[in-house]
Amino acid sequence: MHTPNSNKLLFLGTGTSTGIPLLGCTCEVCKSNDKKDKRLRSSVILQLNGKHILIDVGPDFRQQMFRAAQTRIDSCLLTHAHKDHVGGLDEVRALNVLTQKPFDIYLDKFAIQTVVKQYDYIFEGKDYPGIPKINLHEIHENAFQLHGINIQPIRVMHYNLPVLGYRFGDITYITDANFINEEEKEKIKGSKILILNALRKETHISHYNLEQALQLIEEVKPEKTYLTHISHHMGLHAMVEKELPTNVHLAYDELELEF
Repeated sequence: MHTPNSNKLLFLGTGTSTGIPLLGCTCEVCKSNDKKDKRLRSSVILQLNGKHILIDVGPDFRQQMFRAAQTRIDSCLLTHAHKDHVGGLDEVRALNVLTQKPFDIYLDKFAIQTVVKQYDYIFEGKDYPGIPKINLHEIHENAFQLHGINIQPIRVMHYNLPVLGYRFGDITYITDANFINEEEKEKIKGSKILILNALRKETHISHYNLEQALQLIEEVKPEKTYLTHISHHMGLHAMVEKELPTNVHLAYDELELEF
């Protein structure tokens, strides 16, 4: 049962760029009947102080919102502009209709350049009927206030692409990372809940694998960690859960945390 007025985090999706099942794949994970092995592209909604903040708006956004019975987003934060994190931007047209105002997105300069290029029809200045109305707000590594909420960006590296993670009080969300420098790690320390990408067990060029994620967790010492941005190569959810430390779990689609 939910605590009245509690803050919540809802996992809209916990999969990597292909999602699970992977189109055409017949591995045991992709063929699994366990709901927790079905993963849409990674995204979360934070419900803080009565506001709904979306992190990333991937190609499954419409499906995720219907599945979770969500209709409200007050603002959106982007981690970066790879297609699995911004591929649902056209769908915000429906939110424009609901709110009768533009959709506010907070992102860094690297993401702005890519989003404007990918969605040129939105930002070329032609007021064509039916295009999404979006306001882009450039942010940096400095903490900022959004709806009265203090947000601390955390700079991580996704191979050679700078990406932003975010800390909201006791919760830190980091996806698409395989390197974090010592200064940025200090921003994570003291988190009660860390949400961290762990793609698979084998090493990868641009994501933490499971071993690397566990090493970072041991270093920054959150009370609990939920792993996300998971591929079918990680293995069956039920089996991997048994291998993890007691304070580390695989996140799964529609998991809701209260804090």
